This record gives sequence, C-alpha cells and structure tokens, in this order.
Amino acid sequence: MHLPIDSIVKIYYVFLAIIGVPVNLMAILILSRGKCGLSTCTTCYLVAMAAADLMVIITEVILRYINGYYFPVMIFLNITPVCSVRAVLSRAATDCSVWFTVDFTFDRFVAICCQKLKTKYCTKKTVCLVLGTTCILLCLKNVPFYFTLEPSEKIENVPWFCNTKQSYFTEPGWVGFDWFDTLLTPLPPFVLILLLNALTVKHILVASRVRQGLKGQSKGENSSDPEMESRRRSIILLFSISGSFILLWLTSVAYFLSVLSGTTSNYYRYSLYIFQQVGSMLQSLSCCTNTFIYGVTQSKFREQFRSTLKYPLTSIIKLLNKQNN
Repeated sequence: MHLPIDSIVKIYYVFLAIIGVPVNLMAILILSRGKCGLSTCTTCYLVAMAAADLMVIITEVILRYINGYYFPVMIFLNITPVCSVRAVLSRAATDCSVWFTVDFTFDRFVAICCQKLKTKYCTKKTVCLVLGTTCILLCLKNVPFYFTLEPSEKIENVPWFCNTKQSYFTEPGWVGFDWFDTLLTPLPPFVLILLLNALTVKHILVASRVRQGLKGQSKGENSSDPEMESRRRSIILLFSISGSFILLWLTSVAYFLSVLSGTTSNYYRYSLYIFQQVGSMLQSLSCCTNTFIYGVTQSKFREQFRSTLKYPLTSIIKLLNKQNN
C-alpha cells in the first residue's frame, strides 16, 4: 500500500513557508546589525545566505509548490511570461543558496588554514566581490531557462502555464546545457564542502597538537588559550552550517546519482518518486535551518533575538508611559 506522499508534501510546504519566511527575515535583521560578535566577513556571508534562503522559500516553496498545489487554476502567476521569470528566479535562488555556502566554507578555510592569505582575502571588499560575482554569474547562467518554456494553452490570446519545449530534450545545445546545469548543482558544491572541511579539520588537529605542546612546556597543561577558544566557536559555526547542508542535500545527491546509474525500471519507479520528493523536501528544509543553528551556537545571536522579540512590547510600554505623563 502506497503512502499518501502527495498529501504529506502539500502540508509540509505550507508549514515550511510559515516557518521559513520569518526565521530568515529575523536572521537578516539581527545579523545586519553587526552585534553578534562575528567578524565582518562572516556576517556578510551569513546575511547573503539568509537572503538567498529567503528567496528560495518565496520562489520555490511559495510560488512553485504552494501555488501549484493550492492555486492551480488560472491566476496571474500562471501566465507564461510570469511563470517563465519565476522559474529562472527559483533556479537562480537555489544556486545562490548552495554556492554562497561554498563561498562561506572557503572563506573560513582561508581564515583558519591560510594565515598569509587571510589578511588579503578575508576583507569586506573581497566578500562583496565574491558574493556579487557569484550572484551575477549564477543569474546569467539561469537566464536560458526562460527560453526553454512554452505555453500549454492560449485563452483569449493570453498564453497560460509553462511546459518545457520538446527541443530542450533533443537539440544538442540544450542537452549540453541541461547536463551543465545538472552537474553544477549540487555535486561540485557537495564535494568542495566536504574537501574544504576535511582540510580544515586536518589543519586544526595539527595546530592544536603543536599549541598544546608549546603551552604544556611553558605554562602547564591546564592553562587557558583564548585564541583556541575563539577558533573553536568559529569552527562550531562552520561545521554546523556545512554539516547541515550536507545532510539535508544528501538525499537529493543520492537521487541524482541513482538517475545517472539508470535505475529507472518500473519496479523502482514509485520508490524513486518518493525518494525524489523526500530529497526535495529536505533540500527546501535546508533553507530554514541556519537561523536555528545561529541560535544554538552563538550566545550573542540569542541575546539579539530576545531583544528583537521584546522590542515591540517595550516600545508600546514606553509610548503608553509618555502618554500617561
């Protein structure tokens, strides 16, 4: 007996939208203040990642899934040009969300493992250049998707809905573009994040042994090390974000590899469908987890979060006190 996967998916995406929009907006608001005790570079990357995640929730979860499940009949979003732009924005937002995570992981790798390069690379100017270049390139890369879609019907000369053109699956140019798009995300980011984290762990282990040896010789084994404590907090944040990304994208990567292997027989078709849906659900969930990670790993973020929640109430109380006086 098959599970009612479609019914579960419909409810899931509504819940995800209700959670995803406010938590990402809250993350952007709190991090933009720069009062969380994080470096300027780290703050810029985290704000960019939250903004990209918010765009994924809006374009992919709300405008694609929720619109498709609950408002499938003719509305403004289903006019072909609008739906084509929506498809481009959705793909660009997903790519940015993934590759901003790679950019952040590389930045932390440089900051921790490459001290000579750190002073030149880990600057606000470089961060803006990296994020801006990544965003522009990924948006340009997804523009061709606008021309891969055609209307499924015309009503009173108005084109409605978006179907993929048959030529997209047959013409060599489009087939090559499809392979490029499929391979760009998520395999290279997945491999790069794993590789950079492995190199970072190796560097930390070696550096920790050296520092422990030196401090053991000079001050005793139990002496505190502020530098290592600061680095530890940075590492916890990095590994929490990248680890969450890897775990939540793992199912999608596994599905992609299973398709490449040709496991598409009728016997496996429904199982692959469920596998694909679960992968998409977890992939979308990855756009909501970073804010919770900041709250768990960063005490100053928690303080700012509490003060942000209290601000409307304290403002009302101050206003009432002024009126009474």
